[in-house]
Amino acid sequence: MGLRPPRRYWLTGAGNGLGTSLAEAILGSGAHLAMSSRSAHSCEALSARYPGQVLALAGDLTDSQTVREIGEQIAQQWGSLDTVILNAGTAEYTRGQPGDHTIIEHIVRSNLLAASLCIETALPLLRAGTEPHLVGIASPATYLPPSQTEDGGSGMRYLFESARLGFASDDIDVTLVHPGYDNSSLSHDDCFPSPVQWSAETAANHILSQLIERPQEVALPAASMTVLWPLPSSTDTEQTDVAPCQASVWSPIKGRP
Repeated sequence: MGLRPPRRYWLTGAGNGLGTSLAEAILGSGAHLAMSSRSAHSCEALSARYPGQVLALAGDLTDSQTVREIGEQIAQQWGSLDTVILNAGTAEYTRGQPGDHTIIEHIVRSNLLAASLCIETALPLLRAGTEPHLVGIASPATYLPPSQTEDGGSGMRYLFESARLGFASDDIDVTLVHPGYDNSSLSHDDCFPSPVQWSAETAANHILSQLIERPQEVALPAASMTVLWPLPSSTDTEQTDVAPCQASVWSPIKGRP
């Protein structure tokens, strides 16, 4: 009886923070990993450390043609996927003021549109995979109540609940990883009131350990989002980090799609 082949993952938003920690943990398990980020440079170090395990797939996940091409590369290399983890996205905060339409458009494109394009592309690959599993990591902008974000808070939940219903006949498990919190109060520095101060590595290990049981939801009760998603403002390029709850500025807290 032959050995079981390595599990094949596609991880988006893999460029830094939580995404990089998830990538390292996945590769450390011996799995093969397709990594998507805005820049191929972020994948080079892991490719060198884990030769033969990494498939680097840089590109803008809000562009439908780019996502289709990524899917075609995965199909040509592997023919299937076993687990897809959609971590790419953004969250923008305008503390106490209505969101400008350009910010809302940016949130919808970066989180919901990118996720839906990736799900559409991944579906035939998951159908061909072993014990397929679709995982989404929700930004506060698409999960928390409207009082805490300017975007409404239900988009990612609706998207993944719809996917769960639609994929039931294909035996594809669907999990949503979302912000965990105990009350509605927020501090200036932390987007979640929970006192838990996790490193990106700790959060990644928590998520992966929970995914073993394939639950419908996994709470992520971690504070200090700049540790998990240390990214620049969406109006910048590859510059300095911005605090995720800073007033009146755009400040992404997830790996850009």
